[in-house]
Amino acid sequence: MGDLQAKTIHELADLLASGNCGAAEITSDVLAAVDARNDGLNAYIALDAEQALADARSADDARAKGDTRPFLGIPIAVKDVLNIKGQTCTCASAILKGYRSPYDATCIANLRRAGFHFVGRLNMDEFAMGGSTENSIYGPARNPRNSEYVTGGSSGGSAAAVAGEIAVAAIGSDTGGSIRQPASFCGCVGLKPTYGRVSRYGLVAFASSLDQVGPLTRDVIDAAILLEHLSGHDPMDSTSIDQPVPEFGADASTSLKGMRLGMPKEYFVDGMDPDVAKAVRDAVDVCAYLGAEIVDVSLPHTEYAIAVYYIIATAEASSNLARFDGVRYGSRISGDDPIELYGKTRLAGFGNEVKRRIILGTYVLSSGYYDAYYLRAQKVRTLLRRDFEGAFGRCDAIVAPVAPSAAFKIGEKVNNPLQMYLGDLLTVPANLAGIPGISVPCGLTGEGLPIGLQILGPDFGEQAILKVAHAYEQTNG
Repeated sequence: MGDLQAKTIHELADLLASGNCGAAEITSDVLAAVDARNDGLNAYIALDAEQALADARSADDARAKGDTRPFLGIPIAVKDVLNIKGQTCTCASAILKGYRSPYDATCIANLRRAGFHFVGRLNMDEFAMGGSTENSIYGPARNPRNSEYVTGGSSGGSAAAVAGEIAVAAIGSDTGGSIRQPASFCGCVGLKPTYGRVSRYGLVAFASSLDQVGPLTRDVIDAAILLEHLSGHDPMDSTSIDQPVPEFGADASTSLKGMRLGMPKEYFVDGMDPDVAKAVRDAVDVCAYLGAEIVDVSLPHTEYAIAVYYIIATAEASSNLARFDGVRYGSRISGDDPIELYGKTRLAGFGNEVKRRIILGTYVLSSGYYDAYYLRAQKVRTLLRRDFEGAFGRCDAIVAPVAPSAAFKIGEKVNNPLQMYLGDLLTVPANLAGIPGISVPCGLTGEGLPIGLQILGPDFGEQAILKVAHAYEQTNG
């Protein structure tokens, strides 16, 4: 086994362009690394080795014939929530076991056009519902830093594969922090774009007004590369916004002179791990050293974000998952009548966390409670968005922790869902507001567990947060 699987996308592009390696060689190294280390990480839940190697050989042939696409032949891995034609897409749920997609998600088709190909499916919380990747029929993914600890979730398999060097890069989804939090826990880069920047067509829906596809990578340059190729308007997605796609990685400067970075006091919460608070404050000091002006900003409605999120997200989940009934979609367990069929199918097909969220979502949408819960939550969501709009009137980007703590031990919070939900306090506001955010590694706890710096930007402000993240990474890396 070589070490090509441990390199970045841009390093591999340089090697391919110079003829110092081939796509088949890269893919073989990735597959060998998966074979050697995946049992300890449980990051991949399915491999398509034969097709991946065939795609790599085709890429080598095309390059030999003059194809100059820089990323032609680079393999990446995909969270098991995005449809790839011919591959399984189970969302880590028993109800979708055996399903194979008949089409490519739009973002997958965009990546194919750039020359990327796909090696396998990555572990996740069932239907993206969870913050630890313990809610998976395939068992929990394990943190590459310490296998007794969670990877975060729900894109935990994606973060573990990248940080564990068994994937060059990965694609995940972020509904309430599901890219940024596992990136923070595992020590890689994770980016959630602006809502509408990347098409959701072909992404199995959890909460349609919150879900967003994004990259998990080894460094910030790779995140910019993948975001550029994931993005673009899509008429198949009514929430896709027709915005030009810039060259996201164009500004590689390490100077932050002229930028104003806001620090919200509400994100340094009581009970935060002191190691996390110190690492983030030290990272902000580095940004100041690089020329940024640090200003205090306030996001006063942050304390309501968890309650608002778990009303809106569960309501939308209740609606979206109604289709998995054993008739229209999903595995079927027969009954004497439709009600019994639905009941048996969902009882066997859904895990406990998915059932919990469907029940809660159905309740807040029910007659007599819709106005009291769902409608009020939408109003407070507007207040949260206005908080950000006011803050971005004073700064170019916001810097904060990703989570109140680093990774916790597997099993530690399984029986306390409320405690698990509270861990999302610092990530869900960005989803509710629809703004972009990135997590970049900024240190380790005393136990050697990674800590992430979260950088948030205004609508379509990905270039600003990538600039800050890259400058910090280059100085602190």
